[in-house]
Amino acid sequence: MPQTQPQASAADVAPDEGRRQPSPLVRSRKRNGERVILGALWLCAAISVVTTLAIVVVLAVEASVFFRSVAVVEFLTDTRWTPFGNPGSPSFRVGVLPLVNGTLLVTGIALSVAVPLGLGAAAYLSEYARRGVRKTLKPFLEVLAGVPTVVLGYFALTFVTPQLRSIFGSDTVQVFNAASAGIVMGIMIIPTVASLSEDAMSAVPGDLRQAAYGLGATRRHVVVKVVFPAALSGIVSAVILAMGRAIGETMIVAIAAGNLPTMTIDPFDQIQTMTAYIVQAVTGEAPRGSLTYQSIFAVGGLLFVLTFALNLVAQRIVTRFREAY
Repeated sequence: MPQTQPQASAADVAPDEGRRQPSPLVRSRKRNGERVILGALWLCAAISVVTTLAIVVVLAVEASVFFRSVAVVEFLTDTRWTPFGNPGSPSFRVGVLPLVNGTLLVTGIALSVAVPLGLGAAAYLSEYARRGVRKTLKPFLEVLAGVPTVVLGYFALTFVTPQLRSIFGSDTVQVFNAASAGIVMGIMIIPTVASLSEDAMSAVPGDLRQAAYGLGATRRHVVVKVVFPAALSGIVSAVILAMGRAIGETMIVAIAAGNLPTMTIDPFDQIQTMTAYIVQAVTGEAPRGSLTYQSIFAVGGLLFVLTFALNLVAQRIVTRFREAY
């Protein structure tokens, strides 16, 4: 007798059989538009990397010409900077320490102004100000970062310096001095410190604050003992970023601090920073191709190394103190 095949019941039929399968969310093949966008993004990243490498190569090549005539040890340890004389004369001295001293002096004054004011503003905006006040004040604070530095330089020379001379005496405060340039530079970098620190403090989870309030802590204790430590990596990054900008600032120091490279720690004396010297040399006081002209690349290379080292320190600190919630 022939055997009959068992008939499949309705329950044996798979429920998705006969239905159209949904298309996967991730396509195995990229569309042409995506290829164009990816190519454009890759090109942008490549341009930034190539530009940075080109700057490093130019600085290294041009600085090497300078260091064929001047020893690196002499450049880094000599305490006199008089590069506008005859290279063969005894008065020709190219020790960069006075320029480094002037740069660090102005940067220190700027940070002494910007860090307390910037962190205070960040703490107020993050922990005390109402939402409407924060939305109003923060854009005004960030607008300060857009003021041209040449305007700030003349502000330092024509307003801050006369105020300092009226307070401390014209015999004490020189017309061009590090204090006025450093104070105005500190005002310039306040938005950098305040805005980035406020972002870091606002990113601290509210649960930490509520837990501290539940234990009876006051708002001041919450800010100092909870929020600041939790946002420390962001705050340190903001300060170091502001320091890097202060070190590289040019116009304010060129206008208000003077052009006299000296080894001094008196903020009321005239000094010269590395950036101010580069401006002085490239504006006509150094013939192109001369040893004095090549010295600007050596100074620029040292400036690049300092800012690069600051970025490395910032990355190290951020990695060390980063808190994950």
